[in-house]
Amino acid sequence: MSELLLTPGPLTTSTQTKAALNRDWGSRDADFATLSEGMRRRLAALAGVTETHVAVPVQGSGTFAVEAAIQTLVPRDGRLLVLINGAYGHRILDIARRLGRACTTIEAAEDQPISPGSVAKALADDTAITDVMIVHCETTSGLLNPLAEIATCVAHAGRRLLIDAISSFGAVPIDGAALPFSALIGSSNKGLEGVPGLSFVIAERAHLKASALNSTSVSLDLVDQWRGFETNRQWRFTPPVQVVAALSAALDQLDAEGGIAARHARYQRNCATLIDGMAAHGFQTYIAPPLQAPVIVTFHLPPGDWFRFPQFYDFLHARGIVIYPGKLTKEPSFRIGCIGAIDAADIKRALVAIGAFMKEQGQGHVRPAMAGE
Repeated sequence: MSELLLTPGPLTTSTQTKAALNRDWGSRDADFATLSEGMRRRLAALAGVTETHVAVPVQGSGTFAVEAAIQTLVPRDGRLLVLINGAYGHRILDIARRLGRACTTIEAAEDQPISPGSVAKALADDTAITDVMIVHCETTSGLLNPLAEIATCVAHAGRRLLIDAISSFGAVPIDGAALPFSALIGSSNKGLEGVPGLSFVIAERAHLKASALNSTSVSLDLVDQWRGFETNRQWRFTPPVQVVAALSAALDQLDAEGGIAARHARYQRNCATLIDGMAAHGFQTYIAPPLQAPVIVTFHLPPGDWFRFPQFYDFLHARGIVIYPGKLTKEPSFRIGCIGAIDAADIKRALVAIGAFMKEQGQGHVRPAMAGE
């Protein structure tokens, strides 16, 4: 039986996506340039912003694109309001400070969303703020922040919004035509169900043009990267050619599935199956249901001193089920993902193994077998 990755990414990928990795591509060949350009257009189309924004891919994980976006799009003399309710918001703040950008913050508890009212007040009180940055799905906990409401506040205040949508893009609908943003950051190996090694910034074309010379990095300068594509359809530096091919194949499968709305529905079914099954085993979620993103679910450690996470992790791993091995929340907890090329049957497979662990530990929360098992 194949290994099942229930993590926030890298993810379980399909046979078609894996097959796309088998071809060697010349990085300067015309066919690869055509593949890259098609990928860029499709990413912007998924965000609904083909008329106003451009997708600029970056070699590396999502954090590379976050750093590229901040140092390219936030002016050196600007001020960034960072909205924080988890580890990835703190990472944004760390990056911005290291780049020498002036910052202010709004911070909420890890199980609470950012309040749109607090954002509106901060923008009214501090006219020096030029840009706002939010993590849409904070994978520290699995919480989904109220993006539409916050985007409205930022737009009404006449400021720019940067969205870390690394965990949400492809998994949760984001309509750029109705939700104003200056930049959206995503990754190949999350909701798009590609493989690691490529991230991207979908940036407002007019602001990107105005951001030349902001970046203090050569390799992470989005303006230069974009101009390379616009000039000769080429990446400036060696591209991850197989990763681009795998993402193109994954985008084909997203289209065939029915787009982001259909994928979101599948992930919601996965998430509901996981939460219901874990509740039957006695595990409680950390995030309240209205705030839970169908991406990754955080569970409280069960009461008593019988549960040892390393033992739990190893038990599942030995049965081909990989969950996220570390915790980020301040609360004692662990996380299980529900995205990737998987469905509710795969979640049920994991729940059967969890039930076996519970039984081995002499715990009473063992549910009856599910239909079809």
